[in-house]
Amino acid sequence: MAPARTPAPGQRPDGGSTGRGHRRSATLRTRGGLSVRVDVRASLVGLALTTLALAMGVVLIGTGDYPIGFADAVRTLLGDGTVAQDYVVRELRLPRVLVALLVGAALGLAGAVFQSLARNPLGSPDVIGFGQGSAAGALTVIVLFQGTSAQVAAGAVLGGLLTGLAVYALAWRRGIQGYRLVLVGIGAAAMLSAVNGYLLTKAELVDAARAVVWLTGSLNGRDWDQVWPLLLVCAVLVPVVIGHARALRMLELGDDSAYALGIRVERTRLVMLLAAVLLTAAATAAAGPVAFVALTSPQLARRLTRSPGPNLLPAACMGAALLVTADWGTQRAFGADQLPVGVLTGMLGGTYLLWLLVAERRAGRI
Repeated sequence: MAPARTPAPGQRPDGGSTGRGHRRSATLRTRGGLSVRVDVRASLVGLALTTLALAMGVVLIGTGDYPIGFADAVRTLLGDGTVAQDYVVRELRLPRVLVALLVGAALGLAGAVFQSLARNPLGSPDVIGFGQGSAAGALTVIVLFQGTSAQVAAGAVLGGLLTGLAVYALAWRRGIQGYRLVLVGIGAAAMLSAVNGYLLTKAELVDAARAVVWLTGSLNGRDWDQVWPLLLVCAVLVPVVIGHARALRMLELGDDSAYALGIRVERTRLVMLLAAVLLTAAATAAAGPVAFVALTSPQLARRLTRSPGPNLLPAACMGAALLVTADWGTQRAFGADQLPVGVLTGMLGGTYLLWLLVAERRAGRI
């Protein structure tokens, strides 16, 4: 009789794969005795997505009526380009690319936080009303007050914050439960969409045309005035969110388990919700409500990393790569100012949403 064989890691006793054999992690130790566990696959995926986002950003810089090669674009960014190239890159195209990268990263990170808090892949800012709230605030300024770009941005941030507080208050009942948050958010999104439609019907023709382009989500005409505020918001909020990554992962196990592990559940949930709302509002203020980036980025990142938890940094990198690639695609297909990028992300994201709903139904979760 042959001796019993111990199954290899990642294999069942009958020789089949459990699907977990390819997960690898490394532990880094400091001189002070502190150890940090690093998921190698997640780190490699994040590095690859960052490289892709930056490379597509350089390609996007070279795309337009005045084409610039990849090598020339890199040299210009490093300060070795011609006078014409320097003007086109630094003054006209670099701000648009930076806005695309920052908006994509902010939406991807906010989507990962919302989906983790709701413990639901549909828990995305553009599904549960926060994007519509920012849009309502901006539309109010455009239609009723004919405000400047800075005032529109402030209206978008205020609208997003008020929507976030309202949804949180309505979903609260001795704590926040994921499906209740999603349902309340979907109801808020429906009401806010109706408000936005009403504002459009009351607008003058010029204001309505301006509002429709903004509502679609567009990177056209973006300059340094949009870059610096968004960069400041990301510089403050991204470290806050990353610093709560462990607590956020514990919350996915359920409130009782998180309490047992020493997590201050409601404080963590409120801080994360506020940070995600501000990231969404700032991104919406800079580029309009770009559809479905926040929904798809965390899900695609999780499938690439094959890692549990919110996958915050991979989701942010995925969002940046998705948006800058989508903007490049719209420019190549329709020209720099012909089609807002939100049209393409909406078409692709809508298709992904339908697939996600079918997958969730087959899994018995909806």
